[in-house]
Amino acid sequence: MSRWDRLLEQKPIPLREHLLDEAARLLAAELARWPLPVGELDLATGRAFAELLSGASPRPRPEVFSEAIRLARWDIDRRAEASDDYFRNRRYTDAGLIDAERPALLLVSRWLVERLLALGEATEGRVRRLDMAAVLDRLGASASGPGSPAPAPR
Repeated sequence: MSRWDRLLEQKPIPLREHLLDEAARLLAAELARWPLPVGELDLATGRAFAELLSGASPRPRPEVFSEAIRLARWDIDRRAEASDDYFRNRRYTDAGLIDAERPALLLVSRWLVERLLALGEATEGRVRRLDMAAVLDRLGASASGPGSPAPAPR
């Protein structure tokens, strides 16, 4: 059987699944760069992240990225109580993070949520929060190299 025959016999991938796979791939590529690409920054709320975005600080450890995916998932799922408990009880220390890594954790998680909400807007609401959560699941499972996000427990 030729490779063309095998290709013809494969099940077609639904367009939505392809879009979610591609979104996860693009986010992983952006996360692989440091500092993260940010178009706009509100100085009043983003002052704490200025050093992280300047490129002067080193790339955070992979654990920061996996925990950020976890936080972003809670945000997309509208589970504010989980996030509140996480920070109030410093649960990030269970993942080996220290207080000094908290700004990077917040930056990456907020960046992910903003990117996903922008995808929802760009598709005029066709990509819903459930789809955004699926992108985060794919992103967390795609640990494809050094510095890339590792799977995040839920």
